[in-house]
Amino acid sequence: MKNKLKVFRAMHDMTQEELAQKVKVTRQTINAIETEKYDPSLELAFRLANLFKVKIEEIFVYEE
Repeated sequence: MKNKLKVFRAMHDMTQEELAQKVKVTRQTINAIETEKYDPSLELAFRLANLFKVKIEEIFVYEE
């Protein structure tokens, strides 16, 4: 799944570690999501969207 997590993180001047702490995952998880090696759970996607105050679809783009 494509995503703009790195863009949103940069807009909020956050490191991967800071973002990981805020959504209660590891830095490695954030890195894997940003490099599109891992698709987050729905719960994690909601936590990320809520943190950035946007809809999930603004961060994650589903492609068939």
